[in-house]
Amino acid sequence: MNGAPSDASLEPPLAPFPASRRIVAELVGTAWLLAVVVGSGIMAERLASGNNAVALLANAIATGGGLFVLITLFGPVSGAHFNPAVSLVFAVRRELRWTTFAGFVAAQIVGAVLGVFAAHAMFGEPIWQISAKLRDGPGQAFSEVVATFGLIATILGALRFRPEATPAAVSLYITAAYWFTASTSFANPAVTIARSLTNTFAGIAPGSAPAFIVAEVVGALAAAWFMEWLIGRPRPDRPPGS
Repeated sequence: MNGAPSDASLEPPLAPFPASRRIVAELVGTAWLLAVVVGSGIMAERLASGNNAVALLANAIATGGGLFVLITLFGPVSGAHFNPAVSLVFAVRRELRWTTFAGFVAAQIVGAVLGVFAAHAMFGEPIWQISAKLRDGPGQAFSEVVATFGLIATILGALRFRPEATPAAVSLYITAAYWFTASTSFANPAVTIARSLTNTFAGIAPGSAPAFIVAEVVGALAAAWFMEWLIGRPRPDRPPGS
């Protein structure tokens, strides 16, 4: 399929870094991301005086800015997935070994939960919380399909044509998706799980989480198929964007 790598050439860009360091990078990066998402949500809610639009804007800008830094920092080490849906796509494309995928997903979920706990600790909130914020209904679930489809398309398109622009492209997409999706664009199963453990501005009730996770996986796989059909992959003998 359009230059799919062989087993022998799997994951060549990240070969200098052992799997253990890449997994740690995913854990720390995802924890940092959730600390940004939840921490900025708490700060925004406290300062916005009940104005949810201002709080969401602050939350979106902080998340986009944090993502740019984290992808720039950890991208050369692990690919900066911070997201089981992203890792699933690269595993399906045979650009990530399934054993590494399993390690990434475990690290992302643990890191996400630790990031939520860190945000609670910074703001003097109870560390252990369960969200009561319902995000139910077909519109919310469909929003997660759209949000995750767009995220994966952004990543694959940027890597194909402008790899150096990937941190900015992903960050700007997520900032926009906070506003154009009804769900505020979780687009990440690890984020969904962790945000069920915060009863703050960024939370999601545990009962709402399964529909989000299913929608995110569907959106990710649909985008992987579509982008494979639309733009293919670079041939091994040709540079990205050719």
